Amino acid sequence: MKSHQTAQTMKPATAAKKLGVYLEATPAEFRDGVVSRTELNALQADPPEWLRELRRNGPHPRPVVAAKLGVSISGLARGGITEALTTEQIDALKADDPEWLQKERATQAEVRKEASRIKEKNKKKDA
Repeated sequence: MKSHQTAQTMKPATAAKKLGVYLEATPAEFRDGVVSRTELNALQADPPEWLRELRRNGPHPRPVVAAKLGVSISGLARGGITEALTTEQIDALKADDPEWLQKERATQAEVRKEASRIKEKNKKKDA
């Protein structure tokens, strides 16, 4: 039996995903190292200024961009958005409200409605 436990570590890409930030926009010391579970928890509990700035202004990774726009990641791709966007760019897209964004939001609303309907159906079946 081991008397000590080794710290669980993760690649910077995994840590960035868990933090909801775009890896390429993080500081070099974050990208070039490994992140322990303890370090990740500390970053989440008390984010340094660079992390607060990235979360506030971006650039944001595609899952965050999709959530802010109310569409799926696939919907972003169909709309031609394949790169990280800043908060300013996301706000500009919302203001412009292009046709593809309206269509993708409607599609996402239908998906959520269908998922809710299926959940209710299964809940009744289980009861």
